[in-house]
Amino acid sequence: MKELADYLIEAERNHGHMCPGQVLGVRMAMLGCRLIGIEEPKVGKRLIVFVEIDRCAADAINTVTGCRLGKRTLKFRDFGKLAATFLNTETQEAVRVVAVETSRELAKQQFSHLPTKKEQQLEAYKTFPDESLFTWQRVKVTLPDADKPGHPLARVECDECGEGINDHREIVRDERTLCRACAGERYYQPAK
Repeated sequence: MKELADYLIEAERNHGHMCPGQVLGVRMAMLGCRLIGIEEPKVGKRLIVFVEIDRCAADAINTVTGCRLGKRTLKFRDFGKLAATFLNTETQEAVRVVAVETSRELAKQQFSHLPTKKEQQLEAYKTFPDESLFTWQRVKVTLPDADKPGHPLARVECDECGEGINDHREIVRDERTLCRACAGERYYQPAK
């Protein structure tokens, strides 16, 4: 694994700016990978990461791990938490890492000589030990075959709109195969 400073440079380039969330995401990913025995996270598809927030830290986790939605190695679960679960698919070891709320106040206390909250947090998150930034626990993750990396296992057409649906994401209602949008789970509305 690279050094923290190297990942931070790469994360800033990837994300477009450096912020406390980037530092936490890099540190979280480094810790998560170490805890499940992955020293070179970007090699192969033995690492799957579930991120629970769609903010800066998610980009940093992607930077460190190389996990991506398109490779099916990055999974997004919208829990609104600065947390991620790291799964080693070879050993089935998994760990969930969560950023602790107390780190913000600790940053303010220990780096009060810095003028802004952002500067205080940036310095703190680069230097605090993992135990001051995160909690973690071993977890068990059951990954269905349809969620694993690789080619789609199945593909069907929606009986309503005709669009293709991969990997058993369809809903069967009244003997009709529907995509989630046509089944009422649409996040968009067609423009008039």
